[in-house]
Amino acid sequence: MIQDLAENANAYTVLGPDEERVANDRFVIWFGSVDAPWSTVVQRLRLEDEGVEQQVAEIRRLVRDRGRAACTWEIAGSATPRDLRERLLAVGCVPDREPYAVGMVLRHAPRWPETPGVVARRIQSVDELKTALRIAGEAFEMSPHELEQSLAQAGERFREEGERGATYLAWLDGEPVAQAYAAYTAHGLLLFGGATLPAARGRGAYRALVRARWEDAVGRGTAALVTHAGAMSRPILGRLGFEELAELWILLDRFDTAD
Repeated sequence: MIQDLAENANAYTVLGPDEERVANDRFVIWFGSVDAPWSTVVQRLRLEDEGVEQQVAEIRRLVRDRGRAACTWEIAGSATPRDLRERLLAVGCVPDREPYAVGMVLRHAPRWPETPGVVARRIQSVDELKTALRIAGEAFEMSPHELEQSLAQAGERFREEGERGATYLAWLDGEPVAQAYAAYTAHGLLLFGGATLPAARGRGAYRALVRARWEDAVGRGTAALVTHAGAMSRPILGRLGFEELAELWILLDRFDTAD
């Protein structure tokens, strides 16, 4: 189960009121609340070897039918057919800005390094949630439209805090500099969106956010953290004791440039 979480995190999150999941034995499509490629994710791919192009067209239709013009494909090592990534590139997908990630898991608490001047905890107000969203917007270079959508949903999202998951902030010398999210599952917490403002990187905020989420996982009786780690976070997580479980290749699919 942890292996599947490491490969296909969005297949197991509890859906919010503005989210949707289409799932069958060939694929899962997760539709987040924001109209953006990173909020429309295709994963757990088990496509039939014959007719891959037709199955891709089926998935694109499902995305288009919801008024979206782009999505990302997360292709794990277990995806079929084995040459699926090459076939998707051949029909118009392109490597995402960060095209490679590793599914990682933390099962045991490591010794956490000291982080002087850093405090991390769950958010406690709508204003703190909006601060977290603005940090994510800057760190991930969201478009103004994507950030505006996120901020417009802050009130509703805050009312759901603690039900499906939780948002966290980290302060460095009293200033908010980093944010992250954790989704609850019966097997552990799924970590999403950890981001630190460029000027504050390397000073312990990201580690403090991991620690805060580990403590919540232990408190919930589900002592495991699972995440997709990119190039920046992978070395930090490795030093904290995360194990590598799965490789993922991420492709961007914009329908205005692909049939």
